[in-house]
Amino acid sequence: MAEYIGYLASVFIVGGFLLKDLRTIRFINMFGCICFVIYGIFLKDYKDFNQWLLPVIIPNAILAFVQIYHLTVKKN
Repeated sequence: MAEYIGYLASVFIVGGFLLKDLRTIRFINMFGCICFVIYGIFLKDYKDFNQWLLPVIIPNAILAFVQIYHLTVKKN
């Protein structure tokens, strides 16, 4: 099941590059990043922290928060 979430994440990330509207790109990218975080946790034994794919989880979690920030901040 985790592999399908990884494929879904890849579709979101690549799909975001096909769009022109920045707000939509940020939403799509945010969902892709969240899927990659889930993928990084659940690909192996999610109960064992040492099995988590931290090189996948950390940058995608940071990017998801960056997207959330840009989607919620008010433009002057």
